[in-house]
Amino acid sequence: MERIVEQALLYDFYGELLTEHQKQIYEDFILNDLSLSEIAEERGISRQGVHDLVKRCNKILKDYEEKLHLVEKFLVIRTKVNQIHELVQAKDAVEQEELFGRLEEISNEILEEL
Repeated sequence: MERIVEQALLYDFYGELLTEHQKQIYEDFILNDLSLSEIAEERGISRQGVHDLVKRCNKILKDYEEKLHLVEKFLVIRTKVNQIHELVQAKDAVEQEELFGRLEEISNEILEEL
């Protein structure tokens, strides 16, 4: 997973668990694509302070993911839903019985993830 996408997903799932200050700086860096220097100037703190805070936030978010696996489950389920979508799109090329069997199999896999 691309690093920026991974950071954005982690923030989407666990960002509310950060302090308001952490959220603002992390959003500026990851989502708003501001540089460390721009954030430091805007917030009145050192560039190193911004760097350390972003690094600490990354660790906090990754620790939550290691414990809860919500992003991992989301990505697996999204893949399964895409498989269902592809099957439905190709419904004319697949026998109805095979289609229903595969749809049931995928839906059971999704239920196991939840």
